[in-house]
Amino acid sequence: MRNLIIAGACLLGVVAPPAFADTTSQTWMNIVEIKKTGDHCVNDSNCFNRYHPNIPAVASANVGDMIVFHTRDALDSEFTLDSVPADLATVDLGLVHPMTGPVSINGAMRECLNAAWLEFYNDPEAWVAVLTGAGRAFCAGADLRPGQGNSAGSWSGSYFEIPTVNSFESGLELWKPTIAAVNGACIGYGLTGAIATDFLLASDQAVFGMPEVKVGVPTIVGSMRIPSKVAWADAMEILLTGDNIDAEQAADIGLAWRVFPHDDLMDEAYALAHRLCQGAPLAVRAVKEVATRSQRMGWVEAVRMGESIRRIVGGSEDAQEGVDAFREKRSPEWKGR
Repeated sequence: MRNLIIAGACLLGVVAPPAFADTTSQTWMNIVEIKKTGDHCVNDSNCFNRYHPNIPAVASANVGDMIVFHTRDALDSEFTLDSVPADLATVDLGLVHPMTGPVSINGAMRECLNAAWLEFYNDPEAWVAVLTGAGRAFCAGADLRPGQGNSAGSWSGSYFEIPTVNSFESGLELWKPTIAAVNGACIGYGLTGAIATDFLLASDQAVFGMPEVKVGVPTIVGSMRIPSKVAWADAMEILLTGDNIDAEQAADIGLAWRVFPHDDLMDEAYALAHRLCQGAPLAVRAVKEVATRSQRMGWVEAVRMGESIRRIVGGSEDAQEGVDAFREKRSPEWKGR
C-alpha cells in the first residue's frame, strides 16, 4: 500500500556515509578477518550452519570496515585441486551449508532505523509509519555481550559539536502519524523509540523496561520521555528500579495505548494506519505539529502559530478537494499537496 511504510527493526540494511580514500591502497581501512579454526564446521568456533538470532557473533565491526571471511565449500568437504570424481563418495550429504560468522555491525540498528525514518520523512507517498520488530522481540536494547560493541550507535565529536537530536527517538521532528506495534520485549533503547511514536500498540506478550541503572549507564532521552507519558511515581518506578512491567500494567499506567492478543497485533496496527490515512495528510500533519509544539508555548503564541499553519494548509489542493468532495457528496481523493 502506497500510504504505509513498515520499519522492521531487524530487517533493514546498513546505510553508511561515503568514505573518501586512496583506493589503490587498503591501508586506510580497518580490516576485520574471520578465519577458519578447524578441519570441519563442527570443530570451528567461527562456523555456523543456520541463521538464528540466538547465535552469538564471533566478532564485531564498525560501519565502513572491511570484513574478510575465510569460507568453506558448500559441503564442508576436503576437496582440493587434485580431487578426483571418486572422492565424491566420501562426502557427507547430510551436512548443512557451513557459514563463517556471524559478525555484528556496531551501531547498525540505530543507523538502519535512522535511515528508515528519514526515508519515511522524505517520501511524499508515505503517510503513516508502523514500527515493529522482526522476530520474538520488538527491540531488546543494546547488546551487552563481550565483543558486540555499541549497538545503539555512536558518533564522532563531542555533544557541543554535534547535536544529539539526531534520530527519531531523540527528538527528530516528524509530523506524519507513527505507530509502534510492540510484539515482544521492548527494553531500553527499544522503549525509548516506541514511546516516541503517536500510538503504542502492544501484544499481550510484550514486556517493557529501562534496565540502564542495573548496568550502570543512565538513560537520558528515556528519562525525559517517560515522565511525559505516565504519572511521576510510575515513571520513577520504571526508570529507577530497572524492573520490567508486562503489557497489562503498561496499559494501566498509560505507557501503552492498547493491548491486543499477540496474533492480532499487526492486523490492528494496519487497521489503525488505514484509519489515519482517511484524513487529508497535510491537515493531519498540521494538527499533530500544532498539538506538539503548543505544549511548550504560551496560549497566544500557540494560537498565532496555529493560525499561520492553517493559512498555509488552507491554500493546498487537498483543502479545495475536501470542500469539493463535501459539496458533491463523494469521498475525497487526497494528493498530499
